[in-house]
Amino acid sequence: MPKIVVNAFLTLDGVMQAPGAPDEDREGGFVHGGWMAPYSDDVLDRIVGDGFADADGFLLGRKTYDIFASYWPKFTDPGNPVASSLNALPKYVVSRGLDRVGWNNSHLIKGDVVAELRTLRRQPGRTVQTWGSAELLQTLLQHDLVDEYRLFVFPVLLGSGKRLFAGGTAPAALRRVETVSGPKGGTYLRLERAGKPEYGRMDA
Repeated sequence: MPKIVVNAFLTLDGVMQAPGAPDEDREGGFVHGGWMAPYSDDVLDRIVGDGFADADGFLLGRKTYDIFASYWPKFTDPGNPVASSLNALPKYVVSRGLDRVGWNNSHLIKGDVVAELRTLRRQPGRTVQTWGSAELLQTLLQHDLVDEYRLFVFPVLLGSGKRLFAGGTAPAALRRVETVSGPKGGTYLRLERAGKPEYGRMDA
């Protein structure tokens, strides 16, 4: 059964909107696009590439799919792990508005999204990964469908924008699998499910 793995580039206050470029996503009047660029480094870039090589498929919301589909098919270098994985592997696209998807090996998910995702999790494989897709992630979080988080957290505060944990998240405990610090201040956190939260007292 493949795990659903959430990958996200995040500010310290949890914003995940438009990390890569000023015009990537201006929805809601967002003016901070491209905020991640000053913190890019070879250490975290390598982890991103390794993560793509670990995927058996991708789960994408409509907006992220459109961004990826307009960009990655132009890159055909077999040595690029991101382009190779995205162009070849299955892409499951969650959308109410699309009638068809044309990028190689893309599959449209409509109707009862939660039921479709639970069916997807019963298929063989290692991981089905999300990138971006902030609105889709809220559905995954509300229905406790996330098995692992791979978060890239950067030392910047924006105060506005789409957030990973925007509200309605099902309570869950997590176990730290790996932490890596980049030379420019970014931190990679890999966390997996560890049951439900436990509670206690902090008495002396």
